Amino acid sequence: MFNDIYQGCRVFVTGHTGFKGSWLALWLQQLGAQVEGYALPPEAGEPAHWSALGLDCGSTLADIRDAGVLQQSIERARPEIVFHLAAQPLVLASYQDPLTTWQTNVMGTANVLEACRAVDSVKAVVVITTDKCYENKEWSWGYRETDTLGGHDPYSASKAAAELVAASYRSSFAERAGAPRLLIATARAGNVIGGGDWAQNRLIPDVARAVAVGQRVDIRNPLAIRPWQHVLESLSAYLLIGERLLAGDETVACAWNVGPLESDIASVGEVLTQLGRLWPAVAWQQVGAVAHETSALRLDSSHIRTRLGWQPVWRLQQALAQTGSWYQDWMRGELISLQQLQQYQHDAALAGLVWAR
Repeated sequence: MFNDIYQGCRVFVTGHTGFKGSWLALWLQQLGAQVEGYALPPEAGEPAHWSALGLDCGSTLADIRDAGVLQQSIERARPEIVFHLAAQPLVLASYQDPLTTWQTNVMGTANVLEACRAVDSVKAVVVITTDKCYENKEWSWGYRETDTLGGHDPYSASKAAAELVAASYRSSFAERAGAPRLLIATARAGNVIGGGDWAQNRLIPDVARAVAVGQRVDIRNPLAIRPWQHVLESLSAYLLIGERLLAGDETVACAWNVGPLESDIASVGEVLTQLGRLWPAVAWQQVGAVAHETSALRLDSSHIRTRLGWQPVWRLQQALAQTGSWYQDWMRGELISLQQLQQYQHDAALAGLVWAR
């Protein structure tokens, strides 16, 4: 898969102890990569997908804001590609602690890119931001990569700023004397769901916690519309972008939206209804909003579909089924992450997707 480009490849992943980062580390190891991670320890008091996986890879537990430690880690690992996922990823948390959000998401990104610029082994960097990096106008159509960046809350605005940092490094520091050209891409994924996410104030983790104690989950806005997708969908796009960058394709060094088909963009209430059919223990009640949150957010991913041939593998119903199964098995003491990854790869190969051939 991915033309075997990750076999034996030295890969550095920031945020590897988090939700998406732990899944990415698992997949990279399955692809034969030599993985080195850099992240904060998993949140205390919450189940940790990273810890449960028990992966045999290098791991530095440190803050992305510590430029010196980060630089030393990347110099020591000498990666060929860096996937930068470390972030403060929550909207409501950004209201509570905006300064940490800005420092982590903006200066953390600058620290990563500056370190990569100084290490001649690094050929490519994939910076993960978010679909919330756009100036949201509550449009009824999806945002495209050429639309204006912005953000009402500190999280969204900080991710828009991270996009600008990446674009600045791409245009200003790509050329390096005596080293390969540094190719930098950014990826803006939609609302990612899947097993192993235990973040506060996210829909699926909140549902799982409520089910575990036999309670209804509090829902702030059941009418809010989001582009939902399984975590493996976003990761397959990141890995495909990385493959093309490692192959030296400079046209891929740009921004990419990664989202579901238009028909899988749905409201929170619709997602809960579908999830409830698959997981009857799910129950919810509406509560008042505690801060401003976008009512409608749609993402246009036609650019990555037409240019790179990437396509979603699992539709929303299947993504919800896989997510519900993961949490139900977890509550029974079983970890099925590897089995789900293998199923996803199998389904992608059957569909003839470009990265799975």
